[in-house]
Amino acid sequence: MKVDGKNIRPIWLEKDSKVVKVIDQRLLPHKFVVVDLKNVDDIITALKEMYVRGAPLIGATAAYGVYLATVNSPDKTINNNYLIKESNRIKSSRPTAINLAWAVDKVLSKILKIDNSLTKIEVAKKQADKIVEDEVCRCRKIGKNGLTLIKNISEKKKNKTVNILTHCNAGWLACIEYGTATAPIYAAFENSIDIHVWVDETRPLNQGARLTAWELGKHGVKHTVITDNAGGHLMQDGMVDIVIVGSDRTTRTGDVANKIGTYLKALAAMDNNIPFYVALPSSTFDWSLKDGLKEIPIEMRDPDEIRYVQGFDEGAIRSVLIPPENSPAANFAFDVTPARLVTGFITENGICRATEQDIMRLFPDRETP
Repeated sequence: MKVDGKNIRPIWLEKDSKVVKVIDQRLLPHKFVVVDLKNVDDIITALKEMYVRGAPLIGATAAYGVYLATVNSPDKTINNNYLIKESNRIKSSRPTAINLAWAVDKVLSKILKIDNSLTKIEVAKKQADKIVEDEVCRCRKIGKNGLTLIKNISEKKKNKTVNILTHCNAGWLACIEYGTATAPIYAAFENSIDIHVWVDETRPLNQGARLTAWELGKHGVKHTVITDNAGGHLMQDGMVDIVIVGSDRTTRTGDVANKIGTYLKALAAMDNNIPFYVALPSSTFDWSLKDGLKEIPIEMRDPDEIRYVQGFDEGAIRSVLIPPENSPAANFAFDVTPARLVTGFITENGICRATEQDIMRLFPDRETP
């Protein structure tokens, strides 16, 4: 995607380089900083501390982590036990997004069969690159498929503005290119459909206010930042035509784990007869799970992410304490939206209802991570 006229991605590996470069998303929108990741420890730090975030990007970063493990092996033979150990360390860095384990296993399964160390490095890089480009392709198709939904609403409104509400950041910053929830938005924009996006701030880390607003603004898409709790009011007043969100893990039966607060948006949408769609690539489905409420692990993050808010003040990024200093806080990072509240899924293979039968219809050759 373009930033100030320049094509850029949130992650890349420079030609002939053994360093993975990522945009440090913690500092956006006020500072644009690129960080070098040189080894598995750097990869784990970037994942845990959320230099990178968003299910597809988490997977891509993890895949490059396995590549860096081969590059930095202390043993010239790149022992398989070492690779498995390093891969398990990467997989343990974030629990909810299924793309992480999926991507690690994709790369690992390819290189464990190889004896030659140089070939292991080459194959690891090739497989990680493929995961990245495959995600780009999936997101582009998600945009094309989701465009039909926005186009239909536009026609029903006689070309008046289509108001879309989204939660968190499921844009190109989270997905390498196009995004998932934003892919149909960008497709509609490029097709000259009049759209406007309501951007949830998405506490506690404000990925909507910081990241979605930043990338939509850079692309020229009309948008307005709102508080997380304003969505229901907007829906009641007829100011939202469709809700589109992303996902960090979705079961084969249609239960969706996404950024905390998504469930409340789904409830409000259901109560106001507003379509609620989840845009996701096949890599975000966990084909092994059937009950999201019981089986999807919910990450608990540092309470200080709630206690402090980050902002830009007098040329510097600062953190400010909000509650009383001694008040405890609980930081649930995700929630699960039951399939019954989901109108449908926008995937690279098409649009389907949130039922196991319809999901399997789109993905008959589904893969179990």
